[in-house]
Amino acid sequence: MRLNEEEQAIAAGALGEPRRMALEQQTIVGRYFGAEDFVPVAQAHLMADGEAVGEAGLALLERLAAHPEAERRVRVPTVTDPRGVDRRLCAKLQQPAYAEAREQRIVAALEAFGCLMTNTCINYQTVMAPVLGEHLAFGDTGSVNYANGVCGARSNFEGGVAALWAGLTGRVPRYGMHLDQARLARSRFRLTFQPEELTQWGALGGVIGRALRSYWDIPVIEGVEAPPGSDALKHLGAALGSFGSTPMFHVVGVTPEAPTLAAASAPDARAPIEIGLKDLEDFAASFAMENDNVDLVVFAAPQISLLELERLASLLDGQSLAAGTSLLAATTEEIASAARRMGLAQKIEAAGGQILEGVCFYQMYAREIGQANGWRNLVTNSAKLANIIGGYGYNPALASMERCVEAALSGRLTP
Repeated sequence: MRLNEEEQAIAAGALGEPRRMALEQQTIVGRYFGAEDFVPVAQAHLMADGEAVGEAGLALLERLAAHPEAERRVRVPTVTDPRGVDRRLCAKLQQPAYAEAREQRIVAALEAFGCLMTNTCINYQTVMAPVLGEHLAFGDTGSVNYANGVCGARSNFEGGVAALWAGLTGRVPRYGMHLDQARLARSRFRLTFQPEELTQWGALGGVIGRALRSYWDIPVIEGVEAPPGSDALKHLGAALGSFGSTPMFHVVGVTPEAPTLAAASAPDARAPIEIGLKDLEDFAASFAMENDNVDLVVFAAPQISLLELERLASLLDGQSLAAGTSLLAATTEEIASAARRMGLAQKIEAAGGQILEGVCFYQMYAREIGQANGWRNLVTNSAKLANIIGGYGYNPALASMERCVEAALSGRLTP
């Protein structure tokens, strides 16, 4: 890889050992993917919850954080993905005894780097939305899809410590989504119906994701008659990343790099695959609980917006959860604060629900708290969560927010 003068200085250790190590790791990645050089990034988004980091990762963070401040400070704004612990609820949720202490050590290390502890996977809705053509180093699958697809910014999946390397050096290897050609769609999907609510958009992402062939197989969606809202595109992108491992999508006439089908498509794009309402219904039916008893209803993955919280509060207002059924809604600390100021949080909590702040359910020791609380049958409106949570010992079902709330109130999921 070609290194400019500044990068040569970093590689030689002139700007400190943490940056030297970061650039070394990035160079290995860049060579593997055939990158010719580096590209500066405007911001980084770091996944660093306690489960993902683990003890080995924590030891690395603390070792690097012990270097002098001038050597360890991030060079571009670096924000964080959801944490694994909401300290207010750690004991109530019966998280492992070591969880809170591990999280606090991770936070202390990241703060030493100068990271902003935003604790959100919807940073594009709540912190600083990317702009067209801006190069980034985002780590969360949903945030990467939203940045590339909806905003027209440019980022690969910079998972785990890779985003920290980008924060320390202020750059990433120039490959993949940083290149024009890689952003063109290879797979086409044509809708024969119009999705109407968020779960359908998530299911659409799941259906398309299952049909994709690789990270490089970018999809383009035809037939969307009216621009969906930010939350709809959020659920679409999160599910696409979860089921298809793709970092980008196009929607003809909606997303910035798809004013026309031709503009978004590669010359060798496949013939279109039609997707109808039945495909989404079949997708939802592929998630089946052992019985219709509901232990837990979760709104998370991605964290939910203020508008989603408003809808949830209106559905729960004046009602009470069924005995033996819990309801959790994960969002950012900023949105939770706004929801409390507007009286939305109080309605949700009066019904027996709980707002999780700065965390996402599957990142907070989901297996352990499921076993501790006797949670097994889980209902969610998130296709991404339905895909992930089975690996933690749950039986998930996918349903609209309205049906999720009905299940929480009755303790049963009805057809």
